[in-house]
Amino acid sequence: MPIKCPQRLTEAVKENHLRRRQVSPARVGAILLSFLFCVTAPMVLMANQKYAAMVMDARSGEILHSENANKRLHPASLTKMMTLYVVFQAVENGEISLDKKVKISRHGASEPPSKLGLRPGQKVRLRYLIRAAAVKSANDAATALGEAIEGSEAAFARRMNRTAKAMGMNRTTFKNAHGLTESGHMSTARDMTILGRHLFYDFPDYYNLFARKTTSAGSTQVRNTNRRFLTHYRGADGIKTGYTRAAGYNLVASANRNGERIITTVFGGRSTTTRNAQVAKLMDLGFKKAPRNVRIQKPQPPAYISIVRASPAKSISKSLRPKIRPESNETDILIATNAYRSDILSALKQAQIAGKIVEQTSGVYTNISYSSEPKPTYNIEMVEHPRTISRLTSSGQKDWGIDIGTYPNRFTADKVLIKTALSEMLALEGSLRKVVKNKYGFRATFLGLSENKAGQACKRLRNRNISCDIISPG
Repeated sequence: MPIKCPQRLTEAVKENHLRRRQVSPARVGAILLSFLFCVTAPMVLMANQKYAAMVMDARSGEILHSENANKRLHPASLTKMMTLYVVFQAVENGEISLDKKVKISRHGASEPPSKLGLRPGQKVRLRYLIRAAAVKSANDAATALGEAIEGSEAAFARRMNRTAKAMGMNRTTFKNAHGLTESGHMSTARDMTILGRHLFYDFPDYYNLFARKTTSAGSTQVRNTNRRFLTHYRGADGIKTGYTRAAGYNLVASANRNGERIITTVFGGRSTTTRNAQVAKLMDLGFKKAPRNVRIQKPQPPAYISIVRASPAKSISKSLRPKIRPESNETDILIATNAYRSDILSALKQAQIAGKIVEQTSGVYTNISYSSEPKPTYNIEMVEHPRTISRLTSSGQKDWGIDIGTYPNRFTADKVLIKTALSEMLALEGSLRKVVKNKYGFRATFLGLSENKAGQACKRLRNRNISCDIISPG
């Protein structure tokens, strides 16, 4: 973008020409050098091989400005935007808890600055690692996040790439979780702008992290690497900086004015100051070009895909159901879901495989399919197999229960139980919600019911197309 010389500088040159005798030679030289900089600066900017930029209307996804936006360049710590996106996905889908204490590996602790200063063997809650990566851009925290989710940084990078492709980031390849220079680790201004938009719309509850000028990372307070732009540009509320020698000074920024949201990406800045100035100019351009009233078209979130490895079943003295005959030796359960979480059926959807799941119980198979509408509807087809009723080991009037399915993780099972309890308060009054782990996953049950209430509850749930088996006392 052309750089305009201040009017007073131009006027000073003219005045010096007219009043040359009244100005010292040193001052003449200073004025001429300043004028020469203003004339040549745009040419220098264009000659910067690392420079790329994009301006997007976040509401519609419309491109308002683009320069070298598809050129593959080093993203530096803009990489952490994808690292955090994958972590947010994992947390929201119950794959990992914000309160999980992550053990820091020797590899993670050895990452160069910027870093939190973590030690090998140290245990840090996941929420603090997220804050450190988002605000301080800590490389050791980013590596620890990747290892906590996928076991190794290499495996996590592969997951980052799968998510990027599903998002439409077609010219991006990630090799690590932090963004330090590595052969083949490349992205584009366009792809990073797309990612910034997804972060805002897909995870609004987490997006505020990027606006925090300071935050607690557990044992220490950390300062935002983007605090200058957040402070000085009106409406700025995120999101991420990046710098390496190979990349230059990068920034993906978002700002909101009167409901108009602009996302601007700049690669290859010469310094923090010049980069921020360029981003500010492009932001101004975006707000000037963007229409006042635009229908918000949120991007489609990529499908959540993860592998949950089932741990071997533990032997217990008393069991709530008899042993299940083995059907498969596979230990990998593939989960794919989109985020519909407004009712009980959304929780069921989180346990489905690419839109369809066959739930395996004791001889009962339930085929569940759903539409792609924003509020999905479900059609359940019961496949005729001999039905096995689970049994409790105790006896008594209120020793009956119901089984509403087995799920790949405790989070999903708990969620289904809670939503079912809220929707059937009368039928399930006085019951005990219980999640029982077995070799197929996590079994969601309501216990402590009378025979009559168990029968009524199952009947009501089946009428709502939700599978239910009665658990009778043994």
